[in-house]
Amino acid sequence: MANIKSQIKRNRQNERRRVRNKAAKSEIKTRVKVAVRAAEDGTEEAAEALRLALKRIDKAAAKGIIHKNQAANRKSRLMKRLAKTSS
Repeated sequence: MANIKSQIKRNRQNERRRVRNKAAKSEIKTRVKVAVRAAEDGTEEAAEALRLALKRIDKAAAKGIIHKNQAANRKSRLMKRLAKTSS
């Protein structure tokens, strides 16, 4: 355990951020799964699910939860995967 006051505060901040980031990353994974499943089933909500997944990825990149290049890679992989299922 840290003895320095500033480090104690830094630990509290890091823990709050870790929990927030974990929730955001989990939501990205969930949205991607939902989008892929909707596309495979061919439901009419597939386009909306894709839009929400891309929105969450972009939002996470904007907040610094994931790197902007990782966001681009995830979006690219998702689009590639959906294109394969639709053809």
